[in-house]
Amino acid sequence: MRKFLVILDDSRECLNAMRFAAMRAAKTGGGVTILSIIPPEEFNHWIGVADLMREETRERIVAHYEVFAKWMRDRQGVEPDLVIREGEAVHEILSQIREDPEIGVLVLGAGTEKSGPGPLVNAMSKQAGYLPIPMTLVPGEMSKEKLESVT
Repeated sequence: MRKFLVILDDSRECLNAMRFAAMRAAKTGGGVTILSIIPPEEFNHWIGVADLMREETRERIVAHYEVFAKWMRDRQGVEPDLVIREGEAVHEILSQIREDPEIGVLVLGAGTEKSGPGPLVNAMSKQAGYLPIPMTLVPGEMSKEKLESVT
């Protein structure tokens, strides 16, 4: 089975990337892996405080994931997997791709800010020529109807 790897974060464009991945998976008989990455600097505190913050962050990620997972199950008939990793985003994305041979496409949402499509898209674009799989960029301003027509 080919799986679409999509990144769960707090960006606005994440929604379109999730929609695209779920719609493509539903139409191609594929799956979706949702990856959330906790940056290493998030927990530079005393051990007890860091452990509590880590747990709270994981709970927030799972709650955020459940919103997308419910939509994917109910609307697209797709049951996504959730993977939470800690570390630097590009490294963790590349590691996930290497560790899961079923991942066939990386799906990223492109932001619409004047500064560019976003730090993750910028960083992954620099790696694009070396990726073992294709990368799909989904415009953050693309309408739901347009997404449905292209998937």
